Amino acid sequence: MATVTLPQAQATSRHLWIVVGFALLIGAAAGGYALALHDIDALYVGLGGAACVAILMDYRIGAFLLVALLPVSSTSLFPHQLMGVTGLNPINVLLAGTLFAYLVRGRLEHPGALVPRPLALLYIAPIVVAGLLGTMHVDDIHPDFYDQLVINYSNWTGYLRDAMVRPLFTVLAAVLVGAAVAKVRKPEPFIAAIAVAGCLLALVMFGFILISEVRLGFLASARARGFFNEIGTHANELGRIFVTTYALLLFAWWETKNQHARIALAVALGMLALGVVLSFSRNAFLGFFLVNGLFLIWKFNMKKLGLALIALMVVAAFAPDALYRRITYGFESGEANEVAAGRIDGIWLPLVPDLLASPLWGTGLDSIMWSHAMTSGAMLFVGHPHNAYLQAIMDMGVIGLGLMLAYFWHVWKGFRALGSNAYLSPLTRGFFQGACAALLAFALAGLSGGSLRPQPENVLLWMAIGMMYGLLARKPATPT
Repeated sequence: MATVTLPQAQATSRHLWIVVGFALLIGAAAGGYALALHDIDALYVGLGGAACVAILMDYRIGAFLLVALLPVSSTSLFPHQLMGVTGLNPINVLLAGTLFAYLVRGRLEHPGALVPRPLALLYIAPIVVAGLLGTMHVDDIHPDFYDQLVINYSNWTGYLRDAMVRPLFTVLAAVLVGAAVAKVRKPEPFIAAIAVAGCLLALVMFGFILISEVRLGFLASARARGFFNEIGTHANELGRIFVTTYALLLFAWWETKNQHARIALAVALGMLALGVVLSFSRNAFLGFFLVNGLFLIWKFNMKKLGLALIALMVVAAFAPDALYRRITYGFESGEANEVAAGRIDGIWLPLVPDLLASPLWGTGLDSIMWSHAMTSGAMLFVGHPHNAYLQAIMDMGVIGLGLMLAYFWHVWKGFRALGSNAYLSPLTRGFFQGACAALLAFALAGLSGGSLRPQPENVLLWMAIGMMYGLLARKPATPT
């Protein structure tokens, strides 16, 4: 993004109330129509239209809403199609409206490239190339993926839509957030949106658990790993989202001097920590321990050590037995494969020969579906290799993995620069220090799951990346 000068706060348009009133009128009309015809889709369409009216006035409103709603949009509680039209859903409407508003009005304020060059060359390019390579193997996909409705396409165009284009919508949202942050006087509202997003998802999780009336012992068991499938997500995905959000907010909480912000962030951190525990995801537990360990190391003092010891004693005293059983799952066997929940013998070792099929550039996105180990029945039936780096090599080869790692190194340097930028507020500096911890937790999580490609579980990390680009694209005139 081109460097621009930070603008002073702009006066609110004196006619903005007319636009807001018109938007509310649209939303109210849609609500009345929905109630009259018992058609909830009409309500979503009306609310989306109302939001788009406001977004046309200022695309930054759309960017803010994207940050707040993207995590919860991955659940089944959020409509994924409206009125029978595939792809017509509130998030896509919001994303399209924000992009349109940016192209119509935002580019006049932000004349630089929307997509930064490192993002385009190091990250998007290998995904696109791997997507195109994968189109040659759609006919080789194991038939069980169709029979069990794991995938929703049967040709190469559907494959490109689901495997390549749709995940890149997250990247598009991130760069739109970056463009918005570049033009706001203070980025703190976007940090608040991230806190709201994490808490909304946590509330969805808590509500589902309460309604289901399940015991903690069941949630901690291996057979409960798919418990959250009913709401369109997975325990590991929820845990990783909560760890990322927790990391982003933990350092911000410590650095901020505003007491109201400190209290609000403390409440959010408590909800997120509870979400990590209730996910009973060992992958998330490991990331949670890493983030808190980095916090103690990077911010070490006797006060913090005392708080950590008190928290540890409280957890040890009140933690349920189910939590200990989940953390130590497989340890009693003394076998690494049991500790890894069968990943070593059932997934990783059978896939080793497939790595040699095309080691330099891979065989296409989601290549596990047509790998020899899968089609020959030599491995467990899974749609993911449960290792982000193994997935990257299979899909994009060593070259693709190298480019992606180079990109995340670029992101790391950007986070570090903003985490020590004296022109930013203490809260914002803390946020980007937390982003460094979140990036390390993301890298650690990749050893037993996740993906280096955009996924619902790393959407808030991408929002932080977008904010990074927005702040790096301007030169603050005065400290914020």
